[in-house]
Amino acid sequence: MSSQQSFLSASQRAAHIGIAGRMFLWAGSKGAQGSGSERSHSSRTFYQKIREYDILEKRRTVTALKAGEDRAILLGLSMILFSAMMYFVLGITMVRSYSDSVWTEESNCTVLNSSIVAEINCSYSCGSECRKSSRFPCLQVYVSLNFTGKVLRLSYNEEAHEAHPECFYIPKCRKDHTLMHSIVMNISERLKTHQQVLCYYDPSEQQDSVLLTRLYGRGAIISSLLWPTCTLVGGTLIIAMVKLTQYLSFLCEQISRIKRMGLYSLTGASQTRVCTRKFNGSIQDGV
Repeated sequence: MSSQQSFLSASQRAAHIGIAGRMFLWAGSKGAQGSGSERSHSSRTFYQKIREYDILEKRRTVTALKAGEDRAILLGLSMILFSAMMYFVLGITMVRSYSDSVWTEESNCTVLNSSIVAEINCSYSCGSECRKSSRFPCLQVYVSLNFTGKVLRLSYNEEAHEAHPECFYIPKCRKDHTLMHSIVMNISERLKTHQQVLCYYDPSEQQDSVLLTRLYGRGAIISSLLWPTCTLVGGTLIIAMVKLTQYLSFLCEQISRIKRMGLYSLTGASQTRVCTRKFNGSIQDGV
């Protein structure tokens, strides 16, 4: 009887130990599963917060860049519009006068005669609604064109030729007639001193006069068109650089999005593998 009781007590203790071991394994596996899910949830929350912060910062940066880009584009358009207006103004004034002028060829002229032939009436302003008359001497100059040998009348520029073709120079009308007379006489003395002068003539020989200077020469036209051209090029470059920056920013965003999606997928897979390894290790430790 004693041996049977001891055998029964030993079997009961073994059964009790087996039940306790199974309960320990079940509890250990459950604890491992709970800890793995909590860690994965916390990691997902951490990455989600980082992503939300990145999105907020990108929105702020994009808003600031968009305002700057809008101002740059507006500046470029204003520069292009200003250059177009300058082209229009120069086209109807300087370029038109230069293209309509028939005195296009240069040559040397020899001064033959320079004398005052008449007095020309003129008017000057003495107030807001006041006009008074005066007179200025008409200086007539004849030259010999060295290219053809013809004797032609010399005018100062296109304006003087259109106002009074017979007079070389038209001074500004003033009240002091003596002052205007002295100005014209000084010009006459200079022409007599310099016998050879550079003049412009009509190659078609339809004009009976030559010019000492042109109202708008080639150099003046080029220099006047330089600034509108620089403004136009500058405005175009500003707009082109802004568009290029936007395009490069779009490409960079696409590349970073692709890399970010690949990184998130790799991070999720690595976390799953870590949790699985921990769970398996806890089961093995329990067994």
